[in-house]
Amino acid sequence: MKSVRTRSFAAALAGSALVLTAAACSSDADADSATEAFVSESVLEAGESNPMIAQGVTIGPNAYFYKSSGLGPAAGNDAAESGTPESYIDTEMFSGGTLPEGVTITEAQGINVLGQIRENLEARGLTLEDVVSMRVFLDNAPGTDIADYAGWNRAYRQFFANTDLDSGETVLVPMGTAEPAAPLERNSARPSRFALEVASLPVPGWLVEVEVDAVYPEGQEPQ
Repeated sequence: MKSVRTRSFAAALAGSALVLTAAACSSDADADSATEAFVSESVLEAGESNPMIAQGVTIGPNAYFYKSSGLGPAAGNDAAESGTPESYIDTEMFSGGTLPEGVTITEAQGINVLGQIRENLEARGLTLEDVVSMRVFLDNAPGTDIADYAGWNRAYRQFFANTDLDSGETVLVPMGTAEPAAPLERNSARPSRFALEVASLPVPGWLVEVEVDAVYPEGQEPQ
């Protein structure tokens, strides 16, 4: 394992092959300064240049911490019956609510949900790069007997963990069965995360619900 300590989780990973680690301090004053500057520490799998998630994250003592509520996809597909999974397809992303080849309904809802998460964070002065942990709840799509983890992970990679930590380059990601292409949002953040299947979600038609924790960058106070 490798440990990444920096003034912000996002800064440690953003577009650079450099991994920042905690350095020994030469004096008590330096130690105090380092403690004040420490915001978060992520632990990543050793030898992985593009890990999907962190193994864990430590939050510094002086960090401002934001926890979102569980959010699901926004309804907006008027062509589908209200309360069905299809009614939560983002028609701005998928014209007419029609999904391209290989794009699953869970994948489409996952993209929708992460867009809602981004808006939630931006309202508090945060970005997706500030996310340090994530909890994901998946329901089965109609006619299936297992949650679509693969579809969810493709949606996740459109917004998270899509840079190479060694080269700093953007990693191309697939949507459905299409050839990998530039992600919807370039983001080096790799939060700690769990994803699990549940029997049902609170809103009819939801297949995905997500809640996140984010840490404000150094020097930024909550709005």
